[in-house]
Amino acid sequence: MTITARSHQHYGPGVPTTVEIPTGDLYAGLETAATRARDVVALDFLGATTTYGHLLEQVERAAHALHLQGIKAGDRVALVLPNCPQHVIAFYAVLRLGAVVAEHNPLAPTEELEKQLARHGARVVIAWEPVLARLAAHHPAGADRLYVAVDLTAAMPTKLRLALRLPVRAARTKRAEMRAAVPTGTPYLERVTARAHRLDPAHPRPRNTDLAVLLHTGGTTGVPKAVMLTHRNLLANAAQGKAWLPFMRDAEEVILSVLPFFHAFGLLLCLVYGISRTSTLLLLPRFDVDLALAANRRRPITFLPAVPPILDKLEAAGRERGADFTACRTSLSGAMSLDPEVARRWEDFTGHLVIEGYGMTEASPIILGNPVSDARRPGALGVAFPSTEVRIVDPENPTVDVPTGQTGELIVRGPQVCQGYLDEPTESAQLFTKEGWLRTGDIVRDEDGFVVMADRRKELILVGGFNVYPSQVEEAVRSMPGVLDVAVVGMPSGSVGESVLAALVLEPGAGVTLEEVRAWAEKSISHYALPRQIAILTELPRSALGKVLRRSVREQLLQAQATVGSKVEEARELARQAAAAVSSALDERRSSRTDGDKAPQ
Repeated sequence: MTITARSHQHYGPGVPTTVEIPTGDLYAGLETAATRARDVVALDFLGATTTYGHLLEQVERAAHALHLQGIKAGDRVALVLPNCPQHVIAFYAVLRLGAVVAEHNPLAPTEELEKQLARHGARVVIAWEPVLARLAAHHPAGADRLYVAVDLTAAMPTKLRLALRLPVRAARTKRAEMRAAVPTGTPYLERVTARAHRLDPAHPRPRNTDLAVLLHTGGTTGVPKAVMLTHRNLLANAAQGKAWLPFMRDAEEVILSVLPFFHAFGLLLCLVYGISRTSTLLLLPRFDVDLALAANRRRPITFLPAVPPILDKLEAAGRERGADFTACRTSLSGAMSLDPEVARRWEDFTGHLVIEGYGMTEASPIILGNPVSDARRPGALGVAFPSTEVRIVDPENPTVDVPTGQTGELIVRGPQVCQGYLDEPTESAQLFTKEGWLRTGDIVRDEDGFVVMADRRKELILVGGFNVYPSQVEEAVRSMPGVLDVAVVGMPSGSVGESVLAALVLEPGAGVTLEEVRAWAEKSISHYALPRQIAILTELPRSALGKVLRRSVREQLLQAQATVGSKVEEARELARQAAAAVSSALDERRSSRTDGDKAPQ
C-alpha cells in the first residue's frame, strides 16, 4: 500500500479522497459569493465593513480604471500592500482583466523590492504610500512604471480617521507611520475607483489554466524566484481545503485574516478560500494582540489560520483579559512546527482543535494536513490532501521510494502544484523529477500514513559523514532551563566538514556554557550531533510569518567570525611587530654590552 493510500485511512468524517477541480477563474468565486449573499459582510477592517455586493462593485470599478490605464490580459501588476480592503479590491480587479497579480512584502527593503519588480517587469505598481514614496525616490514614474497609491486610512472607520487628525503627539506619530507624501500627480486607487464605471460584463475572462499570481520565494535552493500559480492551481487548493473542513458553512464563517496576503498561506486561506466560502474576513494590516482581540469582540472568530507565535500570544493575552474564543471551531497552524505545549494551551483556551498543515509556495501552498478529528497527531505534518499524491524517495535518486519508516525526500503531485519559476528554466527543471513530481527538498519519514518532518534537506549539517538535522538538535536544546529560543546551523570546520553551532536567545539574567549545553543535549541526541560552538544572540531573525531564518543566522555568524578573525590577525601582526622590535632592541643592547667588554682598560 502506498503512503497516499495509507493517508486516506486517517481522513476525518466526510472528507473525500478526491475533489472536483473548478473549471472557471478566481474572479468567479467572488462573483458567485456576491450573487448569493449580497448583504453578507465580506470585509471588516478595524470596524469599517464592506458587503459582498459593494465589494463586487468596487472590484468592477477598479478593473475598469486599470483597463483605462492600458492593463490587459497577461500583464503583471505589482501589489505592495498590507492586508486591507484596497488589497482585496486590487487583487480581484487585476484578475478580472486576465492580468497577473505579483505580490510583494510592503516591509521589504527598497533594494529587494526593486529586484523583484525587475524580475517580473510589472509596469503598474499599486503600493501603500510609505512604500510608494521609497520606490519612487529610487525609480521615478515614467514610461516603464506607473504608480497607483493606496491611503490605508481611507478604508478605516470615520471615528479612527478623525482621531488621526487630532493635533496631539500620539495622533501625529500614528499618522506618520501610516501615511507618506507621494510624488505630485500620483493617482490614488480609492479615487480612480470611485470615478470609474463598472467594467463591461462582456470583457474577456481569463482561462482556468492562465497564470494568475506570482509569489516570491527562495525555493529549496535559497535563490530568489517568482513562483507561477494559475487560476486552476489556487482554485484546486481552495477546493481541497473545503473538502478538508466539511463542517464549515458558507456565508457564516468569520476568518481572522492576519497572515499576510503576499504569503501563499494567507493568500490561499483568506483571499481565495475565505471568499469562496462567502466568509467575513477580519482584516488586520499586521498582527497586533489588541487589534486581534478587538476584532474578535466585534465578530467572534470561527476559523483562524495562523502561525505558532500568533496562537501563543493570542492565548496568553486572551486568557489574561478574559476573551472568549470558544466560537473558533478550528485553527490551522503552518509555516513552522507547532510546540505541543502551545497547542495544548490554545485548545484548552478555545475548547476546539488546532491542526497542523504543511505546504510550500510551489504548491499553492497546502500539501498535507492533520485530520480535524481525534486521529490527528501533534507534531506530524499530516496526511496527503484530497487529490494529492505523495511519495518519500531517495534524495539522490528520486525514482526510488525508501522503505517505510526510513527518511527520504518528500515529493508530491497534484492539481495545486505550480507551473515552475518565472523565466527560470534551469531552476524550474530542477524543481521537478523527470516524471513531473514536485521536489519539496524536505526530508521526512512515513509513520503509518502520517508524514513526519526530519528536516529541510538544504539545512542538513554534515559532521564527519553523519547527517545532523538542525530541528532535532534545537528540540533538545530548547528545553534547557534558561534558553528562550535556539537556531542550529552548520559552520565550516576543516576535516569534519561542518561543526554544529547553537545560536541561543537566553532568558533575562540567564547564562550557559558550551559544556552545559552539551551535557543537557546528550540526553536525547547522538554525540556527533552535539553543538561544538554556541553563540548568544539577543534575538533570532525571522520571516514575515515568524519562522526562524537559519540561513540568515549562519550568514550573520560567518560575518562575525570573519570580522573577529580579521581583528585577531591584526592583533597578531601587531604582536609580531612588537616582538620583533623588542628582539631588535635586546640585540642592540647585547651588542652594546659586548662592545663595552672589549674596550681597552
